[in-house]
Amino acid sequence: MKAVATVKLTAGETLGCIDLSRVIDGFVDLFRGNLYMEFVGTELDHSSGLEKTVAVNAHKKSKEGEDVQYEASFTVPSDFGEIGGVLVLNENHKEIFLKDIVITTDYTVGENFSVITCNSWVQAKSTSSEKRIFFTNKSYLPSSTPSGLQRLRRKDLEAKRGDGHGERKAYERIYDYDTYNDLGDPDSNEDLARPILGGSRQYPYPRRCRTGRPPSHNDPLSESKGSSIYVPRDEAFSEVKTLTFNGKTLTSVLHAIIPAVNSALIDINVGFKNFIDIDELYDQGFKVPDNVHGPKALLHKLCNSIKDTADDVLQFEIPSLIKNDKFSWLRDEEFARQTLAGVNPYAIELVKELPLISKLDPIIYGPPESAITEEIIEREIHGEMTASEAMQRKRLFMLDYHDLFLPFVHKVRELQGTTLYGSRTLFFLKSNNTLTPIAIELTRPQSPQNPQWKQVFTPSSDATLNWLWRFAKAHVCAHDSGYHELISHWLRTHGSVEPYIIAGNRQLSVIHPIYRLLHPHFRYTMKINALARKYLISGGGIIEMSFSTLKYSMELSSAAYDQIWRFDREGLPADLIKRGMAEKDSEAEHGLRLAISDYPFAADGLLIWSAISDWVSSYVAHYYPQPSTVSDDVELQSFWTEVRTRGHADKKDEPWWPKLTDSTVLADVLTTIIWVASAHHAAVNFGQYDYGGYFPNRPTIARTPMPTEQDISGHSGGFEKFVEKPEETLMECFPSQIQATIVMAVLDVLSNHSPDEEYLGAAAEAAWEEDSVLRAAFERFNGRLKEIEGIIDERNGDVGLRNRKGAGVLAYELMKPFSAAGVTGRGIPNSTSI
Repeated sequence: MKAVATVKLTAGETLGCIDLSRVIDGFVDLFRGNLYMEFVGTELDHSSGLEKTVAVNAHKKSKEGEDVQYEASFTVPSDFGEIGGVLVLNENHKEIFLKDIVITTDYTVGENFSVITCNSWVQAKSTSSEKRIFFTNKSYLPSSTPSGLQRLRRKDLEAKRGDGHGERKAYERIYDYDTYNDLGDPDSNEDLARPILGGSRQYPYPRRCRTGRPPSHNDPLSESKGSSIYVPRDEAFSEVKTLTFNGKTLTSVLHAIIPAVNSALIDINVGFKNFIDIDELYDQGFKVPDNVHGPKALLHKLCNSIKDTADDVLQFEIPSLIKNDKFSWLRDEEFARQTLAGVNPYAIELVKELPLISKLDPIIYGPPESAITEEIIEREIHGEMTASEAMQRKRLFMLDYHDLFLPFVHKVRELQGTTLYGSRTLFFLKSNNTLTPIAIELTRPQSPQNPQWKQVFTPSSDATLNWLWRFAKAHVCAHDSGYHELISHWLRTHGSVEPYIIAGNRQLSVIHPIYRLLHPHFRYTMKINALARKYLISGGGIIEMSFSTLKYSMELSSAAYDQIWRFDREGLPADLIKRGMAEKDSEAEHGLRLAISDYPFAADGLLIWSAISDWVSSYVAHYYPQPSTVSDDVELQSFWTEVRTRGHADKKDEPWWPKLTDSTVLADVLTTIIWVASAHHAAVNFGQYDYGGYFPNRPTIARTPMPTEQDISGHSGGFEKFVEKPEETLMECFPSQIQATIVMAVLDVLSNHSPDEEYLGAAAEAAWEEDSVLRAAFERFNGRLKEIEGIIDERNGDVGLRNRKGAGVLAYELMKPFSAAGVTGRGIPNSTSI
């Protein structure tokens, strides 16, 4: 027999860079072969009870592009039976990326071949002397695993669990849990100390990957910092992904601007003078302050949206929203439309009760009744119906950032350069299926110094009231930006998915069919999460520098996890029902009737959800024909138990966790996980630059209070200046130049598709290709997604759908499954990969 192992070269090797260790490896390989392979039979030897093995050393034989082939010939005994896997030992001096091993029965492949798909880094023998097991592409439930593979199956899982001790090394592939105890940096600055998220009633949170770094000196409960953050070796970015990510230079932003800000080299509070200054970000660029010296050459390469210009000037591409209609962000209709078709379509909800009442303790926060009265509602809908009728007819909708935000108001207001309110924004559904905003309520809770303050702002043709309305919208947009980034985006996708990845690798063997179903949807997530903990959500990072809640941002995310997150409501249908945006209807498409039929995210999302559900149901039915096969699957049950009890340990006792009792429940659980990792993430991520790249449309911070806010003395700071210079006063409320520029650059990075992106339903895994039933099911899935692309294009061309089509209206394409590389505003990757 013949075995050909394909090893992918690194970028340096592809370019022909000289490496002495590789030269030595090449010389040694001539004599003994540097890739040891030990093929394992599926059945144990009857006489000895041991595994059947045949060992061979493979020699490097050929090179084609970025691939090198190692070849070996070997003979197996006549009673060896089927090959079930191969043990590999890398005797080179450096790690290798092993793509696959093809086994043939003769020297021509023909029909007589089998493939062992590896796609994994194999460490050098000098680093790890343990032989790595790679199984064939045939999947097995634990109970059906051939005898010759059972011990190796268990051993491989045990190796990935580790022992929970010691600092993890970059080359390891150990998956374990820890709390978010690495967000602060108390050793460098006591102001950067942060509470630990997870493991306490005060700050519940999902778990992240354990790195084992030693505790910090000033806070033994917090983890110390390091130059890098461990993720298991196979979770790292590919070289293409790394080059793309670094090419977009998020790290350059952080290594250049942020240290300058933290060193007081830049005044972060300098704002834009007027809208002309903002336009110059795209026309002439933003000039990096002269007191930032070394990093200028890096800064001008911040992202692909920055044009090639002088080293000290950052010039951005115009976002699609503004390119279509420069003044769209000013229109109330566009403000409302983006709740249904923008980058955060997860917050809008149906008003189910009037009057609006806070659930917070009135002794602490003040009177619970909303200032948005029925009289105000009826005035703003011009007497078309009573407020009660509008609610009963499902015509009132709301962005409710009141109870979640209000407990943070006083803490945030103690910080410089920001402010906060609790807010409610009320919308009325017009007969053409579009929303119009009719009222914004901003609330400051009571304190020992001041009583509760709340005020309602409404659209007006009066100059003063119209400017106040714009101010109120700016505050709401900042609230929505924070909720979007910290909750809809980070918490509900990145943070919540990581426990599934850890549990999956610890409890599901790589030959388990459910592992092979889920594995494509975990690609790169742990690495991007590690980078986020280092740069974005950490103390002093991008979020804390640029969003209204500043240092309390992750505490807000923890509060949302405590109050909002439930696994059984993370699937799209359940989420829509929870928010009153849909109700069950057996006669409606997908069994749901939308409260607003022209709700682009929901309408397109349900197509994607249904396609995923059909594919997953077919897959699950193939392996679990009876309920008992689900309940008796020890690996599957251990996986789900660990997700609940360790990955989401702070919610382990909640009664709403599904119990894996049959294939229907299992399929729904898996559909939810895949939906969240792919389509949910795509919906809240890849439109970020299109909608947030012009920051007046989605400011991330409101730095000053409303001009009309009064304290106990009746004083309203800045009202006189506001009346005299409303535009200048609004600019003081908007993000500063540094805040806006950094956020714009980061949004461009996050909105970008890597050239090696893997899209939902685009390509089948090797294990599915070798199974005719699964291959056919996946082809149906792929075909359905292509149909969905056409349906979405058709909808975006329908002039009757006002939330999709109109003069300057940005078409909704975030649920289109496929995309080219770059910032495209479309495409659903398999995983939360950026």
